[in-house]
Amino acid sequence: MPNRLAHATSPYLLQHADNPVDWWPWEPAAFEEARRRDVPVLLSVGYSACHWCHVMAHESFEDDATAAYMNEHFVNVKVDREERPDVDAVYMEAVQAATGQGGWPMTVFLTADAEPFYFGTYFPPESRQGLPSFRQVLEGVAAAWTDRREEVAEVASRIVHDLSERTLTQGGEGLPGESELAQALLGLTREYDEKHGGFGGAPKFPPSMTIEFLLRHHARTGADGALQMAADTCEAMARGGIYDQLGGGFARYAVDREWVVPHFEKMLYDNALLCRVYAHLWRSTGSELARRVALETADFMVRELRTAEGGFASALDADSEDANGKHVEGAYYVWTPAQLREVLGEEDAVFAAELFGVTDEGTFEEGSSVLRLPSADATDEARAADVRARLLAARELRARPGRDDKVVAAWNGLAIAALAETGAYFDRPDLIERATEAADLLVRLHMGPVARLVRTSKDGRAGEHAGVLEDYGDVAEGFLALAAVTGEGAWLEFAGFLTDIVLQHFTGDGGQLYDTADDAEQLIRRPQDPTDSATPAGWTAAAGALLSYAAYTGSEPHRTAAEGALGVVKALGPRAPRFTGWGLAVAEALLDGPREVAVAGPVGGVLHRTALLGRAPGAVVAAGETAGTEFPLLADRPMVDGAPTAYVCRHFVCDAPTTDPEVLADALRGSGA
Repeated sequence: MPNRLAHATSPYLLQHADNPVDWWPWEPAAFEEARRRDVPVLLSVGYSACHWCHVMAHESFEDDATAAYMNEHFVNVKVDREERPDVDAVYMEAVQAATGQGGWPMTVFLTADAEPFYFGTYFPPESRQGLPSFRQVLEGVAAAWTDRREEVAEVASRIVHDLSERTLTQGGEGLPGESELAQALLGLTREYDEKHGGFGGAPKFPPSMTIEFLLRHHARTGADGALQMAADTCEAMARGGIYDQLGGGFARYAVDREWVVPHFEKMLYDNALLCRVYAHLWRSTGSELARRVALETADFMVRELRTAEGGFASALDADSEDANGKHVEGAYYVWTPAQLREVLGEEDAVFAAELFGVTDEGTFEEGSSVLRLPSADATDEARAADVRARLLAARELRARPGRDDKVVAAWNGLAIAALAETGAYFDRPDLIERATEAADLLVRLHMGPVARLVRTSKDGRAGEHAGVLEDYGDVAEGFLALAAVTGEGAWLEFAGFLTDIVLQHFTGDGGQLYDTADDAEQLIRRPQDPTDSATPAGWTAAAGALLSYAAYTGSEPHRTAAEGALGVVKALGPRAPRFTGWGLAVAEALLDGPREVAVAGPVGGVLHRTALLGRAPGAVVAAGETAGTEFPLLADRPMVDGAPTAYVCRHFVCDAPTTDPEVLADALRGSGA
């Protein structure tokens, strides 16, 4: 019999709807039930593409005896971290503070007042490698609740107090300047892996936002080292196993520092951010590899993540069925020499094995290999393309990984920006159309009549959870990119609605930002995280959107709010540049102006395209007829002698208008070019 999750819009919750565990969604009634029964709450947080979440579900939540114990001694609450990032953030902060590490699945025990008192992540069914078994944990917590209630209450109270002390009461002292950005670059240089690209050791995550900072820093200052780190990292990832050499798109991370073996789930946000980064790398260098990867990643998102409603699904699972019907991580993607021979025949299999680094020993499990491009040497491109197409066709016959079909507002905002710009750079109007359709869905389904966003939707049905700061920042970013590419001022207007909500409901008196609105559900603390991790922090995403909107409109309140928010980058950038990548990228735009470009002339014309290809950090572009009122930047800026004309302004100073694409390109190369 299904539990209370049967009507959820989250695919992750629906995966647990038939568990014998009597799961509740996160709702007040669950905590009322815990109070009525005088039992603790067991909070389990995960997401649908999480491998160890599936493992723990199979081992424990599908086990009748374990479920019976959970149901007797706890009220069990299941949360999709992607649907409720606010709940996840608050309790993950507590887990990390208590244990020094965190991750998913996250297992937290709470009082009926939602105060945490015991934490963990994955617990095995039997104790191993120093971990207690899940049953031991359950029994220990139940005993503590019964026999040492005062101690439990004291621990919970202390944790909540400690969390409340962490609130940032202001954005920081002043704005990030030349010194802080130079220190951030130096810090990245120290952590850079010169041999393999990227930063730090294993596991190694794609540093998309850090690369965006490096590209902008190079454009503004001419620092060759910044461009070199960006280009070499992008090449290493594109040749590694983290990139799908057959179908395009990136996996979540590599388990090793050489980018060989990925953790195979593919997330929308990674691919959106990386698609844009590779497009920007091409814009900076003309790299053919960057162009190919940007387009293949865009095509992957459209082909495999686009939903029937025109939005983009959240993720593809790491696991799928192998040839024996067993659910195995990476089964869809890996190859053995024998499998290559079966598809390609002997001669082409030898060629493919050398091309893709497939060995008899294998680079993954049980003699299988993850496809890579280990050699940069020239190869027979026509033959390589033929082999790739045949392997892809054969792979299509394998059991596909599951897909998390929920549409997350923030991540769709990132995808809109990536697809709009990639489509504009490479003359792919179909990609701009897909971006526009996703934006239409967000306006139609996720934005209410007062421009308040809902976080998720699925199958054309809006979810119940309020959007958080990253939703407002990233969706506004997507709309602003779409406005620049299409010349349609309606997208600027929608971005204005969203940034106004940020000013009204997410901004504190000291310029600090909060992840939830002032009228959102009150948790044990109001979450507030300015660090960039897998995606831009809500804080830095909002700062970037506020800054761009101010550049488009001249709005002083938006500019002031952006500057107030960027104070945190002054503090964090020099100390933790790998975790402030987007904040540093926005700071580069602030230092450069950002430049405001008005193109009086046809959308899609030579001058408009030249403006879009400008490398000046964060430059905003408005194109179209000056008679309209859609873009304030175009007001009173006519064509000169009837020819399309560009106007470039920066820091309240404007260049002479020009009709010459070369002159415009020079003005937008960035100060360091």
